[in-house]
Amino acid sequence: MTYDPYNPKQPGDPYGQQQPYGQPGPYGQQPMYGGYGYPAAPKPQTNAILALVLSCVGLATCGVTAIAGVIFGHIAMGRIKRGEEDGRGMALAGVIIGYVVIVGWLLYLAIIIIAIIAAANQGIR
Repeated sequence: MTYDPYNPKQPGDPYGQQQPYGQPGPYGQQPMYGGYGYPAAPKPQTNAILALVLSCVGLATCGVTAIAGVIFGHIAMGRIKRGEEDGRGMALAGVIIGYVVIVGWLLYLAIIIIAIIAAANQGIR
C-alpha cells in the first residue's frame, strides 16, 4: 500500500492528516472597534508615592521626612477622594507608616530624656 500525502482520509491512518495546502480564502473585513477613542490616561500617583517613600525614609531621618510623608499622604487622600489621583493604598500606607514612625521616634526621644534626667538626679544625691 502506498502512502498518498495529499489524501487526508487513508485507510489505516490513525492520526489523520492535515488538510492539503491551498489558496487562502478571501480576506474578510476588519472588525469595527467601539469608536470610543483612546483609553483614558492613567491618573497620577505622585503624592501617594511621595507619602510612602518619605514615611519609610523617616526611619533613617529621625522622623523628619515622616512628617512630610504624612502631609503628602493627606494631600493624596484628598485628591483621591475628588477623583483627581489614584493610589489610595499607597497614600493610606504612607499616612499610617508616617504616624507610626513619628510616634516611635517621639517615644524613643521621651525615653532618652527620662534616662538623662534620671541619671542627672542620681548624681546630685
